Amino acid sequence: FVYEPPSGHLAMCTNNLTDSAVTPSDAFSIVTYTGDGSSQAITGVGFQPDFVWIKKIAGGTVRNHILTDVVRGATTCLSSSLADADFDNANGLTAFGTDGFTVGSYDSVNEDSGTYIAYCWKAGSGNTAFTESGNNPAGTHNANQAAGFSIVSYTGTGAAGTVSHGLGAAPELMYIKNRDVNDAWAVYYGDNTDYMILNTTAATADSANWWNDTSPTSSVFTVATDHSVNADGEKYIAYCWRSIEGYSKIGSYTGNGNATGTFVYTGFRPAYILIKKTGAVSHWQIHDTTRDPVNVMQGQIHANATDHSVDNAAYYVDSLSNGFKLRMSHAGQNENAENYIYVAYAETQQKYSNAR
Repeated sequence: FVYEPPSGHLAMCTNNLTDSAVTPSDAFSIVTYTGDGSSQAITGVGFQPDFVWIKKIAGGTVRNHILTDVVRGATTCLSSSLADADFDNANGLTAFGTDGFTVGSYDSVNEDSGTYIAYCWKAGSGNTAFTESGNNPAGTHNANQAAGFSIVSYTGTGAAGTVSHGLGAAPELMYIKNRDVNDAWAVYYGDNTDYMILNTTAATADSANWWNDTSPTSSVFTVATDHSVNADGEKYIAYCWRSIEGYSKIGSYTGNGNATGTFVYTGFRPAYILIKKTGAVSHWQIHDTTRDPVNVMQGQIHANATDHSVDNAAYYVDSLSNGFKLRMSHAGQNENAENYIYVAYAETQQKYSNAR
């Protein structure tokens, strides 16, 4: 600039962009590995993960997603592609390590010659207990407030009540699963009158029986009487997220039906993008820069299905220095005037991003 900026203003340059409160690689990481059919330690995560989402993406038979966390414990599995209750597999993810995790011989996490991807999140330093009070369930939360993520375990009361989440701010996205019986994955995405189902392609549905038409607060979220979120005496797990500037973004966009598609600003270069159409049937589509390190990203994983990662030109997406851009007009991601929700995690915050 020829002149000094006016008092109270800064020059428009990357040095003057603020740093994120959390370094992306300290709280979210993606690793890939090849199965050996035996037991192996997977390293390179960069921290000890507390929530690991594993999917076989190539090689042999398709397998379900496997979700494991420190609250339920290693070897205790759930799948985003199934309504099944918790199941224990001693050969699944067997341990959480300082730089990753160990997997046994279970084919959904370590089949010989299979290719796998693991999405890893860092939660808090330990569980904080909360007690039952009236209709409000008892349980624990393990919260990483700086990174906007908490793992909540609670026991339902069967009547509308509130659950402590520990985030310090209202969650914008929650996945909730009944651990005791086969039941749908309940998804809260910022609309307290509606819900979606993670393990199906179903569109948004309207019911007060899920969130009691009540938005989360900085300390609690509300569950009503539906069996998927609050049956009396049954155990639940909830994964709760909120956006953190420069690190994560949960939001929505409107498609334009054009191959020069909608641009979505996130404030960072995304490493991970999940997209779901709200008003009609569609897959929960995951893109990431680990499978597609250069633009365009075309590899898809469906969180609700068992299929391998598929390269599909109908779902092109660019990961940019400050957001992402839809590159095709497919109804699953960019139908004109249709609404979509998205979840994005940073590879690099905008201040340090280079072009891909």
